[in-house]
Formats: sequence, structure tokens, C-alpha cells
Amino acid sequence: MTRPLTAAQRRVVDAADPGTGRLRGTPAQLAALVKRGLAFRHPRPPHDHFLTPAGHRERTAEAAAPEPVEAPAATGVFAARVGGEDPAPESGPARLREVRGAWQGLLELRRMTNPDGATDRPCGWERAHLVRAAALALEAAGHRPATEGEGGYRVRETPQPEAVAVYGPDGGALRACAATLEGAGWQVGEYTEPRTRTRYLLASPRRK
Repeated sequence: MTRPLTAAQRRVVDAADPGTGRLRGTPAQLAALVKRGLAFRHPRPPHDHFLTPAGHRERTAEAAAPEPVEAPAATGVFAARVGGEDPAPESGPARLREVRGAWQGLLELRRMTNPDGATDRPCGWERAHLVRAAALALEAAGHRPATEGEGGYRVRETPQPEAVAVYGPDGGALRACAATLEGAGWQVGEYTEPRTRTRYLLASPRRK
């Protein structure tokens, strides 16, 4: 189980710049947040620290729970729904806030880590977490992940480098997922599995 933030770490997270996620704190506090996956150190001078998508999620979750005594314990890094989880995670207003916070955090991560500051194409973190990144783009756009007994998207790893497969319940849903991923900076093609004749998307993060 992930340990809750200390009071000092919580103050640093809560005091993050609401627009950029820039953090201010002692070197030890910032290093601890980096170790927990809630912050990252910018590679370019002056090497400021910023919230990661998980850090933004932690910050928005705290803001949504004004009575911390009754709030649930910290559960760690935000995980986008890839489809087919068993049991399916709960959905509702709290989940919607988490997803929105994670997506905004990811856009900020793009701005801070892409060499030209572009937010319209994936960054290095997304290339290192392909399934989670593609799933977050889909969930943030309002697509329904697959659950037991209900159709929806499913994002899966593939043997190909820097590519994920996305499955949908029908052609219309698949095309809608393709449009969302393209808008989020992914290159997308539609293919058919030779043996099962199942249609699916092959999506890769765009570099330019």
C-alpha cells in the first residue's frame, strides 16, 4: 500500500502553480515527490520541478475532499481504464475529476518535455507507457471502456514497437476512437486480424 503524503509534501503539492504545475519546496521534499511518481525534474535549466499526471490527480483528489479525515487513503498512481478490467472500477463524478486532472497533467507534461513545447503530440512518458497513454486519451474524451457484459474500447499491447491495438464493439465506435487518438497526436490505421477477421486500430504516438 502506498504511504500517504507527509504534511510537508502535501503542502508542496497543494501549493503547485494551478496553470503549470510548478512546485516549490526543499530539495528533499521535491526528491521525495519525484520518487513517488508525483513530480518530475525538468531536464532544461533552471531544472524546476513540476507535477506529473499522477501529481495533478493527487492534487485534484485532495481538493475534492475538503475533510481529509474522512477521505480515503491515497491509492497511488492514477491508472486509465484500458477496458476489460475485472472487476470494473467505479465510475462517477469522482472518476471524471480524476480523468480530467490526469489529462490536463499530461498536456502540461507534453508542454514541458517536448523540445518545442508542443501539446498536440505525445511526449516521452507516453511512448514509455503506450497502453496507459492511449487509454487516457480515450477515457478523457468520453469513450466507454469495455466491461463484462458491455461493449467498449479495449487497448492492448502489440509486438510492434511503439504501437498499441485498440478494439471496439463495432465499426462506428472504432472510427470514433480513431478520430480521438488522431486528435491527441497519434497515427492511426485500421486493420483486420487474418484469423478472426476482427477489425482493430493500430495506433502509434506521432513524433512530428
